[in-house]
Amino acid sequence: MQVKEITYFDSPGRENTDVTLKLAKKRAEELGIKYVVVASTTGETGVKACKLFKDYNVVVVSHCVGFSSPGISELKKEYQNEISSLGGKIFTGTHALSAVERSIRRQLATWLPLELMANTLRLFGEGVKAAIEISVMAADAGLIPIDEEIIAIAGTGRGADTALVIKPAHSTNFFNLEVREIICKPRKIH
Repeated sequence: MQVKEITYFDSPGRENTDVTLKLAKKRAEELGIKYVVVASTTGETGVKACKLFKDYNVVVVSHCVGFSSPGISELKKEYQNEISSLGGKIFTGTHALSAVERSIRRQLATWLPLELMANTLRLFGEGVKAAIEISVMAADAGLIPIDEEIIAIAGTGRGADTALVIKPAHSTNFFNLEVREIICKPRKIH
């Protein structure tokens, strides 16, 4: 049996970013984890993670192009350049838990399994859902191993407020993914 401390933030949001990153780094050091996956829409949180996790394999996962507006990438070029110069890898691709199903829901007003899964995970918080999703996306891209633990960092809206220890899996074997630890998350999710 292990007894570990979990940090619960009073509310979700970007104001928790610095603490989330520090808590994640502390746990990565304790467990000897070398892979960190972080969600970052504009790249700002990705830069912060790359600076803090200097000797780690950091993968920054951004929204897919067209997420907010057709043909538009929300990842800012200056952050993209800084992430790369700090040794971070960037993955921009289709969300593992929405993909084409989001279009079907919007067009036909019906829900399909992926978005149902995403909404079920949101019961634990947007950051928990996103941390699991970006782990799958990074694994599918071959940017992280699936046979060792990683730290996944995500948030609610902008910034970071959630960090998990995850044994990742590819999307084709999604149910082999294991959330092994919650490092921190918001106590209130709305």
